[in-house]
Amino acid sequence: MARALLIVLDSVGIGGAPDADAYGDVGADTLGHIAEACASGRGDRAGLRAGPLRLPHLAALGLGLAAAGASGRIPPNLAPEGSPSGAYGHAVETAAGKDTPSGHWEIAGLALPQPWGHFPDTQPTFPDVLTQALIAQGGLPGILGDRHAPGVAIVDALGAEHVRTGKPICYTSADSVFQIAAHEEAFGLERLYALCRVARRLCDPYRVCRVIARPFVGTAEAGFRRTGNRKDFAVEPPGRTLLDRAEAAGRSLVSVGKIGDIFAHRATGREIKPGANADCLLAALEALKALPDGGLVFVNLVDFDTEHGHRRDVPGYAAELEAFDAHVPEILAALRPGDLAVITADHGNDPTWAGTDHTREQVPVLAFGPGVAPRAIGRRESFADIGATLAAHLGLAWDGAGREFL
Repeated sequence: MARALLIVLDSVGIGGAPDADAYGDVGADTLGHIAEACASGRGDRAGLRAGPLRLPHLAALGLGLAAAGASGRIPPNLAPEGSPSGAYGHAVETAAGKDTPSGHWEIAGLALPQPWGHFPDTQPTFPDVLTQALIAQGGLPGILGDRHAPGVAIVDALGAEHVRTGKPICYTSADSVFQIAAHEEAFGLERLYALCRVARRLCDPYRVCRVIARPFVGTAEAGFRRTGNRKDFAVEPPGRTLLDRAEAAGRSLVSVGKIGDIFAHRATGREIKPGANADCLLAALEALKALPDGGLVFVNLVDFDTEHGHRRDVPGYAAELEAFDAHVPEILAALRPGDLAVITADHGNDPTWAGTDHTREQVPVLAFGPGVAPRAIGRRESFADIGATLAAHLGLAWDGAGREFL
């Protein structure tokens, strides 16, 4: 029986989606613009990286060719040397939006039929009835923020007032999200989680996908910094996913990074949440070593998105991509005969784009393993083709969305 490894490079889009105009994202291209910036020297940072974007192992799997399928051009320095070694293509999201859960659920074979609810880009942004209920039920003196904002910037701006007043910082973005930032020590981490559970219930009538706890530490004098204790409170997927089918079949499941939060801890098996990309990937490969036949390891690598995309940090994003590429040989070495690995993404977050939100993009699909014949799989009309393909590989009955490509 076969095994599978599914790796989501959070936000590594490869060119605007066909409906990007509906999101103000025509021309967005996370990977392509990073590669162009690096080729021109705008991706250099002293002590971090310099020169063209170097992703030789991903390029060999077909990443540059997948990007060409989505955007019409191979990004600088990403053409493979010789024939590609993997099956490569690009996928279009059918669900509305450009948020993390919708992308991951569709990857797992569940495409949302209706869009999520969003808060308007006004100030205040939240309905007063929601705000007052949160204050009353959370036992709060009030809230700060109440607007669209980048997470790091709003903590810098309001962190000192939060510590002084005890009012949590509540904000949102273009995603379907209600975020609450609070100081781990002055406010309390468990108290923040409890408040987010209240907010989760209050946000359900508004069809808000996620409530996110954003803990931070530090002082106004020394600066504030977010910690690794972020926690997402997502609604459950409204239908069966690849994970549900694998669990029903008695298969071994290991979820690494944000996967447990994204799927509301349903059918996510053993959950591991190490933190940084490198630690998540190491944990996934360690789990793969002990994974029995028929099992699945599903890992999200979030640093591309949170540390670099939202912060519009081109050199940092480029360095993160190069760091992942350096681990690709380890991924290849960990695969046994019969194993299938898939590398993909859930949306874009172009660090050269205006604003700090995700971008509506197509994503790469790179499939490889000891028995996978290199080939072009072209444009996939849904991320769900990945779930359908993994189900077929694992011998799981499939009645979800998508069509297998191997």
